[in-house]
Amino acid sequence: MSTELLTVRDLSVTFGPVRAVRGLSFDLAAGSCLALVGESGSGKSVTALSLLRLAPPTARVEGSVVFAGRDLMALDEEEMRRVRGAEIAMVFQDPAASLNPVLSVGTQLKEVVRLRSGLRGAAAKARAAELLAAVGIPRPEERLRSYPHELSGGMAQRVMIAMGLAADARLLIADEPTSQLDVTVQAQIVELLLALRRERDLSLIFITHDLAVVAGIADRVVVMYAGKAMEVGDAAEIFAGSQNPYTRALLASTIRLDTAVQERLPQGISGAPASGAALPAGCPFHPRCEYSAPICGTDEPRLAEVGKEPARSHLSACHFAGRLEATARHPADAVSGAVKTQ
Repeated sequence: MSTELLTVRDLSVTFGPVRAVRGLSFDLAAGSCLALVGESGSGKSVTALSLLRLAPPTARVEGSVVFAGRDLMALDEEEMRRVRGAEIAMVFQDPAASLNPVLSVGTQLKEVVRLRSGLRGAAAKARAAELLAAVGIPRPEERLRSYPHELSGGMAQRVMIAMGLAADARLLIADEPTSQLDVTVQAQIVELLLALRRERDLSLIFITHDLAVVAGIADRVVVMYAGKAMEVGDAAEIFAGSQNPYTRALLASTIRLDTAVQERLPQGISGAPASGAALPAGCPFHPRCEYSAPICGTDEPRLAEVGKEPARSHLSACHFAGRLEATARHPADAVSGAVKTQ
C-alpha cells in the first residue's frame, strides 16, 4: 500500500503569457518533509498557493493534486474550504503581514480555534494558550493579550505556526518561514518544526531559497528554476553528489560555518533569474551557467533518472546529468566532448 500523502503531477500555472510553474511533479510521503528550493521567482510560492487553490483568479492552473486519495482540483469550493486549514495548513512568508495589527494575538488565534474546532469562550482561550505553549512561546496566557507589533519576528512566526496547528492538520506548508529571521532564530524555528513533525506525525512542505536550512529538515528536495524542477532527490544524495549545475551553484553560494576567516565569502550566481514571460531557448539556466555547452542553448533537458538505485528516484534536468563524477568541478570536466561557451 502506498504511503504517499500528496501526489502532484504535471502542475502548470500561467498568468497570461507568464509561465510561473511548468509541468511540476513530486510526491510527499506521510510523515516526511519535502523542500522546494530555488531563487525568488522560481515558482515555489505559486506552487504552494496552487496546491490549496489559493492562486489569484487570473491564474490558469492545470494538473493533478491528489491529497489523501482525493483530487483537490476536482473538489468544489465548499469542499475545498474544509480542506484548507483543517487538513492542510499554510504558514505564509511574512508573519507581520499575515497578522492583523489592530487585533490581539489572542483574538486572532481564538477565531481560528472557533472556526476549526467549534470551541468558544473559556475553552477557546484555553486551546489558544495551549497552542502557543506547543510552539514554545513562554507565558502563553500573557502573550494572548499581546499585539503583533509587540512580538519579535521569531515570536510572530511561532504564532503563525500555532494557527496552522489549530485544527491538527496533517500537512503543513511553510513558505519561507525563516527568511526574515537571524540565523539563531532560524535554527529555533527549524527545531520547532522538526519537533512538531515527530510529536504529531506531521508532514511538511518547506519552501526556501536557502539550501543550508534544507540540510537540517528535509528528507526529499525539489530544486526549482524558471517554474520547473531542475533536480529531485533525497536530501543527503543531492548534498553529497548533485547532478545539476543550478543546484551546485546554489550550494556554492551558501556560506559555510567552517569557512576560514581569511577566505573570501562565496559569490552569488551571476546574472538574473529567467523570466517566465520570456524564457530562453534550451535549458532555462544556460545563460547563467558557467559551464554551458552549445546543446544547452537549443534543447531543453527533461528530468531523467541519475541515481544508482532507481528506487531512490534521483532526477536531474541536465544534458550532462549522470555522466559526471560526484567530485567533478563541473559537468564539462567529466563529459567527453563537452565544450564551454564561456
